[in-house]
Amino acid sequence: MSPETPLTMLGDLTSAEFLRDYWQQKPVLIRGAFPDLECPLSPDELAGLACEEGVEARLVEEHGYDEQGRVCPWRVSHGPFSEATFAALPDRDWSLLVQAVDHYVPEVAELLERFAFLPRWRLDDIMISYAPPGGSVGPHVDQYDVFLLQGMGSRRWQLGGRVPDDAAIIPGIDLRILERFEVEAGDDWVLEPGDMLYLPPGWAHHGVSQSDDCLTLSVGFRAPSADEAIVSFADFLGDKLPDSLRYADAGMAPPVDPGELDDAAVERMRRLILDTLDDPTRLAQWFGRVMTQPKYADQLVANETPTDPTDLVAALQAGEVLVRTPGSRFAWHALGEGRATLFADGDGAECALPLARLIASQAVLDAELLTHEGADALLAALLDAGSLAWADELEE
Repeated sequence: MSPETPLTMLGDLTSAEFLRDYWQQKPVLIRGAFPDLECPLSPDELAGLACEEGVEARLVEEHGYDEQGRVCPWRVSHGPFSEATFAALPDRDWSLLVQAVDHYVPEVAELLERFAFLPRWRLDDIMISYAPPGGSVGPHVDQYDVFLLQGMGSRRWQLGGRVPDDAAIIPGIDLRILERFEVEAGDDWVLEPGDMLYLPPGWAHHGVSQSDDCLTLSVGFRAPSADEAIVSFADFLGDKLPDSLRYADAGMAPPVDPGELDDAAVERMRRLILDTLDDPTRLAQWFGRVMTQPKYADQLVANETPTDPTDLVAALQAGEVLVRTPGSRFAWHALGEGRATLFADGDGAECALPLARLIASQAVLDAELLTHEGADALLAALLDAGSLAWADELEE
């Protein structure tokens, strides 16, 4: 689709206009973004997910009780939960949040295809929250972009503008709820099913359920912080740099005071660090691995027995199809001369550029892939790593 073609989910905006004027800059409310939306799961199904081992879920209660039975303004509990937990909840003022529902419900994962105007490797997951009337997680700030899509019922959203990094939060609870929250004029809406609100990072917001069975889908995006990136890139480089690459000061002048750490020495160390870090090739290899790391590494189940590429070829030629494992992440980076690095779940492999593009896309993974050199070995490796699976086995 052309970037100049208006997308239904962006209202009258084209993708280029949205990225130019709103993305990471300011919120935008889009009424009827998904006009024919049918919520892909029910509140009971969401609660069922929250009862399963390995599913990240939180229960947020306003005016709850701590472990000593004392009244507290907010209480956060972590799953898995039991049916008894939900049966004991009051009729209002609580929320259930379940992360990465797209990993478990294919109909939820399909919604991600509507966000193809953004890099796929930037997507994190779709969290779904349920709340009866009054349910909320308090006024807070997220450090990532998010699209808030109303799936069922209605929710009132109020915005408080950008807040500084050192904004005061309520102490003593496992939530970053703002101590102060002032609604900006005009930034107060009730969203109905199909309506969507985009929020850039750092924007204070407060959502409160207005009706029974309120479901909100939050499409979140990855954005490594500077401190995380520096530490991670340094670790990546550390495994590849020779031990002989060290601080050096050949040709220096005699020191005026042997105890002084002078500016020239600091500059030599600075140049060593900057010259080592300023390597676009290594940076791309690190970045692709970081941005494709799975949200939950234990979701990838590696094969105990290595796949024979010959057997894989025979299966594909017989009509079998490979699929991307739910939660797996792929991206590619061009290397030149028709080659690319295919990044898959935190690892990277060099292959033909057309093959990398197909695997990292939404294309069907069938025998057509075998027309590309090295496809058999690469697909076998991805199958063994758990990034790919046979379609019939995944459906069982």
